Amino acid sequence: MATASSNSAPNRAGTKRRLKLWLFFVVLFMGWALYTGITQMGRQGQAEDKLAAAKQKIDEATKQTEDLKLELKRLNDPEYIGLKATQEFGMVKKGEKQIDVVPKP
Repeated sequence: MATASSNSAPNRAGTKRRLKLWLFFVVLFMGWALYTGITQMGRQGQAEDKLAAAKQKIDEATKQTEDLKLELKRLNDPEYIGLKATQEFGMVKKGEKQIDVVPKP
């Protein structure tokens, strides 16, 4: 029986060494996976910020387009053109007098 116990001691040392080596690779792989996951989450956050900014620009452009379409539709109305000419350029129709309001100092 003395020979059986002497054979098991070297086998356990080899098994322990392989287990430590395997554990080292597992820990190394998990560290790499954790690092990769954290960096990808950071990049995803940046991409989401860019996406939100792009969506906001699209919304603003859509609103501006709708406003311009409404203005174009209004400019086809002669009454609106007359109102705009009076307000912006101070133009008046024949026979009307322009009243200038002077603010009090």
